[in-house]
Amino acid sequence: MHIPSPPSHSKTLPTFPSVMAMACLVASLTLPFVNVSLADGSVNQRADGCVVLNVSQAHNDKSRLEWEFELEHPGTFTVQVVSSIHVSDVESPATVVLDNQPLRRDWKKVYLIEDGLVWQHDQSLDLTPTRKHTISIANGDSIKTVRLVPTGYVQSKILISSESYFDDWLLMHQSPKKQAALAWLKEARFGMFIHWGVYSEAAGSWKNTRIEKGQGPKVAEWIMNAFEIPRKEYRAFAERFNPAPSFAVNIARLAKDTGMRYLVITAKHHDGFALFDSVHSEFDIADSTPYDGDLIKELYDACRTEGIEFGIYYSHGNDWNEGGDGNYANVKARNDRIGVPTKEQGKNLWDPSPITHADYLSNKAYPQITELIKRLPELRIIWFDGEGLITEKQAFEFYRLVYQLNPNIIVNRRIGYDFGDYVDAGDNKTPTENQLAAKHFETCGTANHSWGFKAHDHHWKSSNELLRNFVDIVSKGGNYLLNIGPDGKGRVPVPCVKSFEEMGEWVKTNSDAIFGTQRWTTFSEGVDRVKNSPSKPTEFWFSAKDAKVYAMSLVPGDSVVRVLSLNQSAGRITQLRLLGSDQELKWTQTNQALEIDFTGVETGENGYAIEAVLEDN
Repeated sequence: MHIPSPPSHSKTLPTFPSVMAMACLVASLTLPFVNVSLADGSVNQRADGCVVLNVSQAHNDKSRLEWEFELEHPGTFTVQVVSSIHVSDVESPATVVLDNQPLRRDWKKVYLIEDGLVWQHDQSLDLTPTRKHTISIANGDSIKTVRLVPTGYVQSKILISSESYFDDWLLMHQSPKKQAALAWLKEARFGMFIHWGVYSEAAGSWKNTRIEKGQGPKVAEWIMNAFEIPRKEYRAFAERFNPAPSFAVNIARLAKDTGMRYLVITAKHHDGFALFDSVHSEFDIADSTPYDGDLIKELYDACRTEGIEFGIYYSHGNDWNEGGDGNYANVKARNDRIGVPTKEQGKNLWDPSPITHADYLSNKAYPQITELIKRLPELRIIWFDGEGLITEKQAFEFYRLVYQLNPNIIVNRRIGYDFGDYVDAGDNKTPTENQLAAKHFETCGTANHSWGFKAHDHHWKSSNELLRNFVDIVSKGGNYLLNIGPDGKGRVPVPCVKSFEEMGEWVKTNSDAIFGTQRWTTFSEGVDRVKNSPSKPTEFWFSAKDAKVYAMSLVPGDSVVRVLSLNQSAGRITQLRLLGSDQELKWTQTNQALEIDFTGVETGENGYAIEAVLEDN
């Protein structure tokens, strides 16, 4: 498929060659730049926390290459080097010394990029911006690049690409429309994720066997993979998939009642089934089910009516019905030659379609993305997933295609090789304070254990537990994308609805503490990090807006409450307000704490938030 070059821009966007080079250090422009001062005096700026040092920029001293750099932000880093392919049979590609400390010779080959072979060291290194750092390599004749990658990237298995494409990506990412969309995302804070498709008919079981007995992930939407269901047999679920016509209106109203500002639904998950009428595949809502309609367009319209912004999830790398083997055989053959591991999870190796993965991308994936963008002119987000074994060229083409069709749409980092406009922290994961590195992030999370509908999963999180996740995310400046998994008729389980509606009461009452806020100097105090621990009156999470600081609690106010972080050293409090109430608060501010008397003051069952106006914030 030919993908045209982006339209002209205030700064001319480049035309891209047929064989696209790979980009490095791609992340949201919302990140402060990391300044890397090199030994030759030049300065490189990167839009994420990575440090990339090219051999051409090094000081060469008697077969030793050396760089000097400074960090603007501290962090924990993992060292990688990129070598020529021909050194794949050696034990270690180089000897590396960081700040005069030799690194142990414990390297492993992790993946290939167009520039060469990426080796990764097993040590994690804490680096600060308070000093200049030096790094040098010896015996590195075949080394092309030295990279210091935030360890969070490594733990999340995010591939860092080469440098060749960064400038081309950045021109699109920096466009005013993209940046306006990112500004909206930061304000939005709270969204609904929906995992729904023909797998919802299976309800987490196959031939009376629950998915827990299958292989791979135990979530319901993976049932085809877990039991290696042949493509023809799996399509029988579509023949029974006939949702209630009221689905779209009901879901849009639930999102609004929960206080959510946007919604993302699985337009196509890994099984390949499309919830929209597609001319590029018959495995869709119009051609394979008895339902008469286009569910994506209906939900889009319902969300617009309720004032909810709309996004779609699209599995671009995985398609178990029409995506062949997900490029597994080709990648494995290449990796085996040089000793790089290849993971098969998420690939159809039991009954692959008789087409190549490249043909699937050209004839289905790229065209369906085009269909969705043209059909949904106010689309806000495309939430890519299943990047798996796609190449960097293919991942970049997805980004460029979206930009060319509608530059107002933002995409997540799972588009591949970190070509996204923002990052996700991982499934049900919120970054710790030292993993933030000034990134704007989104956490996607489940209301029980599964994403798709699983009839026997009754592990529903209470509204208070969901709120604990939410205020923790808000205090760190992120977004919460909270999932529902409707059944085959489109009904949301009652316990989930109850928790969402209770959560919505708190969110609406305390919206000033959530939407449009930023991180404060302190994220939280007194918080018990033990999983599933009950909320306590000494726990507070903070956010800020201009001269206002918000303290959020998840238990009712009772007697005298002390907020330690709002003592006099934080600045003199001139006004104090209980959000959602006109009740007057009695309070004093000492050099130890803000003390609030809640005697006779009514607060919600799930707690409250206060707004403190600081004179010297």
